[in-house]
Amino acid sequence: MIRKIWKSTVMTAILLFLYLPILVLAVYSFTDASNIGAIRGFSLQNYVTLFTTPELVRMILGTIVLALSSAAIATVLGTLGAIGSFYSKKGMASAITTMNQIPVVNADVVTGFSICILLVVVLGVSKDTFIPLAAGHVTLCAPFVFLSVIPKLKQMDSSIYEAALDLGASPFTALVKVVIPQIMPGIVSGFALAVTLSLDDYFVATYTKPATFDTISTYVVNATKGAQTTIKTALWALSTVLFLAVALTVAVMNVRAEKRSREGNGV
Repeated sequence: MIRKIWKSTVMTAILLFLYLPILVLAVYSFTDASNIGAIRGFSLQNYVTLFTTPELVRMILGTIVLALSSAAIATVLGTLGAIGSFYSKKGMASAITTMNQIPVVNADVVTGFSICILLVVVLGVSKDTFIPLAAGHVTLCAPFVFLSVIPKLKQMDSSIYEAALDLGASPFTALVKVVIPQIMPGIVSGFALAVTLSLDDYFVATYTKPATFDTISTYVVNATKGAQTTIKTALWALSTVLFLAVALTVAVMNVRAEKRSREGNGV
């Protein structure tokens, strides 16, 4: 009994530590309070400000477009890299896996600064073209897609690709019709993770973004240094919207995964 109570207490403490700050922001986003403190009257003004202020709308839409586009490219590269590693010889596969782990372990600030030096300083690419920003986010996200796809490849029967070739399929057809459907859950998970990483990134965007463009992360950090009170409180609403969107996405993905698992088991 004591052990059960201890486990419940620890789990409750962890959940409170993770979610209580977000819940506090969510509660205050529905008030007219200008600072975190005493709860004042109910209000939706923060949400009205969030979706009617041109500056905020441009920032949100720009961040979403960046996240989706960079995640799509990262998903293609990460998936192809995982497939190439899986079907390579042991030495080559080990080398690819090791190289993939470097950006994962490396600090984001180093990745962002390195991309900026390589593209902007060495190659002379203008930051106003958004190429350094997109390249930085793809570099940040692709290794995590790789890590999401590799387990699905290892769960798959490695001989089905060769079997498709023996039955007359071309290498491309065998890849698209046989391998990709087998690893699709990993690809989808990798894409979702890439979108989240892009939305969350601050350091890479700081070094590579154009001066006139802000992602959600860079805007929020800059907004704490002197933005109007109405903008600051509207960011409480933005945090709430992002949290609910992520929670809903995760819930839908888990429900679908459970449904596929039941169908696979014939339940």
